[in-house]
Order: sequence, then structure tokens, then C-alpha cells
Amino acid sequence: MITIQELLYNRGLSQTARIKLVRHIDSRIDLRSLYINNKPVFLKYQNYQGNDVFKGCDYIVSFIGEGNSTARFVGVFKIVGKNVGIQNYDDGDISFDANFSYEMEEQSGFADLVDKAVVNWRNPRAWHQWIDNAMEVVELSPGLHYSSFSDYLDIILTYPELCEIITANYKDWRIALSAVKGVYLITDASTGKLYVGSAYGDDGIWGRWRDYVKTNGHGGNKSLLALVEADSDYAVNNFRFSILMLLPKTVTPDEAIRKEQLFKQKLGSNSFGLNNN
Repeated sequence: MITIQELLYNRGLSQTARIKLVRHIDSRIDLRSLYINNKPVFLKYQNYQGNDVFKGCDYIVSFIGEGNSTARFVGVFKIVGKNVGIQNYDDGDISFDANFSYEMEEQSGFADLVDKAVVNWRNPRAWHQWIDNAMEVVELSPGLHYSSFSDYLDIILTYPELCEIITANYKDWRIALSAVKGVYLITDASTGKLYVGSAYGDDGIWGRWRDYVKTNGHGGNKSLLALVEADSDYAVNNFRFSILMLLPKTVTPDEAIRKEQLFKQKLGSNSFGLNNN
């Protein structure tokens, strides 16, 4: 089970802040339409409350209710202020009254989840709940395929999957891949040719694989660069990343390169593959 908490924490949401999950639903107002067509008014609606429901909160994680027990994620908002006193909003089409209005700032870093992640809302009668009440993600729109890190030697990542993991900075993957150095393999799925590399920098395998994401898949290797220059989508369509051997963080560059050369000989990646040395 993947929870919305996992996805948010992996994108940098504080695990020590006081946070509420909020499911907006109102039989008087089509909130989904309001959010899509007039987001500033939706945010005003979110900020105006009859009771002090966000007392003591640092952030709210906002959803719009769908059906009887699901909710679609629409953003993380930091509470920066609160006003007390009877207030009214009326633009002719929509109106609402409030005893409290909160000043909020939408937080960056969660755009890839906004409007894409749908949760099963536990206890639908409670429209605001503290974040420790785990909410299962039941839908992720196409293009977002999060899976938790499990085991180093089980890894076979397509290039788009690697890009997502690195770009979204998934915490469990970053911690695991930064903790080790090693010898890795890139397989060209279209030809079967192999490239063997080693990761021995301070950020371990994470740091080296991050280089591939930054360079559209070639990481500075001549043969891979030639493929990517001829077809900018080549890595996206063909490259698969895996780990051949784990090395401790204390390994020296020379020791790591010796292990890399050993695997090049075993797999023939110099003679028949994509390695140049």
C-alpha cells in the first residue's frame, strides 16, 4: 500500500510539523468546477472557516472530495496568519460567511501530485484529520509510477523511472543509493549491448545516476552520447539501469575501477558493448 504521506514526505514535506489533511466537500457548491475555473475563489473558500479548525496547524494538505469516500489532492498550504471576526465573501455567484480566515501560502515541490493523486479517505465524516491518519493512494494519473525501494540487486529501472526517482527526490531511494558505491550496468534494450560503469563519488550510486538524468541519459560516455545525439529519446526508449556489485562507501576510486574492469571482461562490454576503455 502506498499512502499519500509517503509521497508527500518523499517530496520534502516536514515530518515534524503539525499538519492536517483536509477534504473539501460542499453540497451547495461545485468545488471541483470552482477549483478548475476560478482557483483564487476556491482558495478563498478554503481560507474562510466558521470554526477555528486549523488551530495549531503549520500546514494543511488539501483535497477535493469525490464520491462517497475518495478525495483528489490539490496542494500543500502553509498557514502564515489568522484573522478572527465575522467575515463574508460574496461575488454574486458564490457567497460564504466565516468567523475565521487564514492566510495561506501554497508550497512548491508537489506539482507532480496535484490533481493526479486520489486517496481513500478514512472516516468520510471527518473532513479534517491529522496527518498521522494514513490515507491509501488508490489512483495515480498516468506518468507517475511510484514504488518504494526494496533491494539493491532487484533494481531494473527504465530511464524514465530513474528520471522520476531522481527528479522527485524520493527519500527512500536517495538514502539507499547514496549509502553505497558500486558497479552498475546500463543495458540497451534495442540492441542488447551493455555498458558497465562504477560509482565511487561522495554521493555513491545516487550521485552517479543523477549525472545520467542531468545529461539526457549519456552521463558523459562517448558511445552513449552518440546514441543520444542521434536520437534525443534514445535513452527514454531503450536504457535499463541495474546494479552488478555493491561497494562500501570507504572504497577508493582505484579499487572501484578495478571491479568495473573485471565486469567489463566478464560481460565483454569493451569488445562487443558500449564501453570505450
